[in-house]
This record gives sequence, structure tokens and C-alpha cells, in this order.
Amino acid sequence: MRLGLALGYWGRGPDAGHVPLAREAERLGYHSVWTAESWGSDCFTALTWIAARTSTIRLGTAVAQMAARTPTATAMHALTLDHLSGGRVLLGLGLSGPQVVEGWYGRPFPKSPLTATREYVDVVRQVLRREAPAVSGGRFHPLPYRGADGTGLGRPLKPITHPLRGDLPVLLGAEGPKNVAQTVRIADGWLPLYWSPSRPEVYGEAVAQLPAGFMVAPMARVKVCDDVAEGLLPVKAMLGFYIGGMGHAVRNFHADLMARMGYAEQARRIQELFLAGRREEAVLAVPDAFADEISLVGPRQRIAERLELWRKGPVTDLLALSPDPHSLRVLAELNS
Repeated sequence: MRLGLALGYWGRGPDAGHVPLAREAERLGYHSVWTAESWGSDCFTALTWIAARTSTIRLGTAVAQMAARTPTATAMHALTLDHLSGGRVLLGLGLSGPQVVEGWYGRPFPKSPLTATREYVDVVRQVLRREAPAVSGGRFHPLPYRGADGTGLGRPLKPITHPLRGDLPVLLGAEGPKNVAQTVRIADGWLPLYWSPSRPEVYGEAVAQLPAGFMVAPMARVKVCDDVAEGLLPVKAMLGFYIGGMGHAVRNFHADLMARMGYAEQARRIQELFLAGRREEAVLAVPDAFADEISLVGPRQRIAERLELWRKGPVTDLLALSPDPHSLRVLAELNS
């Protein structure tokens, strides 16, 4: 099992510790470093900054939001950074949810998200292969555009720049069983959310039938500490925000996943509290047991024992959410 460093997205501003952490992870032999985006900083600019200050570590987006860019624009970002970094890019994509897609990007959330994802990935791959002009007769990402409000003058194009790698890896963030099954068919890897090594069945049957070389790269909070409850507080804060604030009360994929993992009542309570403005209570309502099973938190020996559960499953890459260099070093030692 390889290790990655997950930096997430910026909060109020850039984090001065991200580049030193990425350099330390590279020194420790970590395979990859990952950036993200929500409705603030974008993932590609931050990743380019890190790329310029590292030399071997792979560079992943976890995730680049599909609604933020057309598939051709995303492919342009990926092929540009792949050239500049010497072929180190791992392109992670995700749909996000209706609240973000419609509230921030001002676009309709697709009524058929599986179809929209499939079309998007197909166009990205066409651009990266550069075998012919990119074309798509799809419903969500047509190329050329043939809508009634267009000119009808568009023509299929190939990228002017020759991509460095036509097989640049594409990974997808997927939560529902149907989405996971499609991810296994059309992508090179999967970025699970809330991965619990003790219950992979919540993601569906496809998890038991992964093709050779397929990446499974979940994120997990990693913190070496004596007090487990205290170490779980950042995990609970993240869960409270995702489950309570990153989605509408009637359509929240993160809350749905928590419910499938056996915490339906708690997920509803977290949503109620968060949407009522009682955010601190929402965080405290996150069960310690749930936060713990998707994390690696506690004394060194406890983490070593729990790490064995991650090794036994389908995970190929453990992406550590940890702003603590000491925890990164301990994880590298335990995984060696």
C-alpha cells in the first residue's frame, strides 16, 4: 500500500505549511500529494505551485470539480501540468452536489449524473489521446456545440499541444454503488469518501471485482497522539461540515453514505443542527465511533494495529490528511 499526502483546499487563505509538508512527504517516500477545491481556491494552481518545488512525488487532484470546467478545459489543465511536472499528474474528478453546482457554478446539476460523468471522462480521454478531433454527441457535453442558441459554426478540434501521456490516469470520486460500479468500468482509479476498512460492502459489489492496476485511494485523517477523543475532533468537524453543510437537506450524498454505513439517525440530527445554525452542536453530534473507523488516530501502537486492516483490503493508496510532519513520519515508518 502506497502513501499519499492529502492537503485538501484552502480555508480563508493559502496555508504556508503546504509546500514544506509536500517536500517532507517526498523525502519520506510518499507516492503522491493531492489538492482539492470547493468554492474558494482551485486545485490546479495550488498543485502547480507544489510541482515547482518538488521533483518526484505524483501530483493529484482530489477532486477537480467537473462543474467548474468543461471537459476540454480540464484536459488542458491536466496536460499542461503534466508537461511542466515531467509526467506526474493524477487527475481526480468529482461531480460535487446540487447545492454547489447550482449555487456556486450556476449550472444545472445533471438529472443523469452517471451519464454526465461518462460523457465527461470520454471527452477528457479523447483530448489526452489526441488521436482525432474531440467529438461527442452526448446530452451533457456535446462537441461541437449544436444548441439552438449557438451559431452552428463550431468544428471538432485536437489540442494544439501534444499531451505528454495519452494514458494519464483518471480517477473518480464516487459514493453510491452504481457510481462506484461505473467508476470501475471507465476510470483508472477511485477516490472513496469515508472509507471504512471493516465494511467495504457499503459501496456495492464492484469493490470485490476490481481490475488489476486499479487505484483505490481513500483519504484518512492521521494523527499520532495520546488522547484519541481529542485527536478525532478535526475529523468530527470535517464530517459535521460535509454532512450538515455540503448539500441540501433533501439531497446530500455525504449524508446518504453515512446512513448506509449505519448512522442514519445521527446523519439526520447533524443536518438538522447544522442547518439551524448550531454548528458546534452538529460537530459534537458526530459519533466518535464513526469518526474513528474512517481515521488513523491515537498512539503509535494503536495506529500500527489499525493500519493492518487497511492493508488487508483493496486500498492501494492511503491518502493521509495530516498537517503534522511527525504523524507523516510515523505513518511512513509503520508502512515500510
